[in-house]
Amino acid sequence: MTQRRIVFIIFEGFQSLDLVGPYEVFQNASGLTGGYRCEIVAPTAGAVTSGNGLPVQAGFGVSTADPADVDTLVVAGGGGVDAARHDPALVGWIAAAGADARRVTSVCSGVFLLAAAGLVTGRRVTTHWAREAQLRREHPDLQVDCDPIFIRDGRVWTSAGVTAGMDLALALVEADLGREVAHAVAQELVMFLRRPGSQSQFSVPLWSGQPRTDPIRAVVTAIHADPGAGHGLAELAGRAGLSPRHFQRRFTAELGTPPTAYVELVRVEAAQRALTDGDEPVDTIARRYGFGTAETLRRAFHRHTRIAPSDYRDRFRSTREIA
Repeated sequence: MTQRRIVFIIFEGFQSLDLVGPYEVFQNASGLTGGYRCEIVAPTAGAVTSGNGLPVQAGFGVSTADPADVDTLVVAGGGGVDAARHDPALVGWIAAAGADARRVTSVCSGVFLLAAAGLVTGRRVTTHWAREAQLRREHPDLQVDCDPIFIRDGRVWTSAGVTAGMDLALALVEADLGREVAHAVAQELVMFLRRPGSQSQFSVPLWSGQPRTDPIRAVVTAIHADPGAGHGLAELAGRAGLSPRHFQRRFTAELGTPPTAYVELVRVEAAQRALTDGDEPVDTIARRYGFGTAETLRRAFHRHTRIAPSDYRDRFRSTREIA
């Protein structure tokens, strides 16, 4: 088998997991098949210090690395990317290597280096949610979507922060070497095979606003305690001791989303857990979590995850026999 050359780009202040995670995925796959040759390229060869202080040895600098014959270019992100994208030698090397590479990819804020090199102009891309506003402001030509954990647009693949780079790398391995090899790598690294790219970066309890008053807090607690219960506007307003109109205004102001939309998000997350933790039919899960019918669940699920419940179960199942 001809080895594919996978080149990782790092720089001072890179995010160590943006490199180490995908590197481990490709190296594990290569150990099974011999299919990859991994190289680390930095502005200069030698020790490169990550943002957390971890030193990593780059085997090549841009003055010695050949930009030709790169199969897949993987550009790490991290706090140092803002300085790195103003390094003309590094950006020039990325542009040259990416021009003919079969695939151009980035992890987290590495997309800023791809943009500086002119490799993602007009593309649909993602990055870590904390960098979304900066990416939109500085590169209005890009189609920025920071909900998915990774996005493919032609030969360009971009991913969200940190562990999402491993999901991206596993998807690339599956595309190259097949599902069985990707499955074996996932088992070795104790990963899910695999979070789909459409999996959201966000979770209701983490990214919604937090209730500031006791009546709204009590309602939120009740929704999470039993997502499938009757959570219509009138029922929720009654629990809060408010009129429906006043309750809706208060809830939306404190949580940042209307109550009915919040209930649907919580129910979808509950359905996600049920799909990945067991084998119950979709219609059973739909009834338990307040959707009524499987079709109603499918529509809500697709709005929030962009895939069908059955596909989500196939790709993100957490139950697996371990030898």
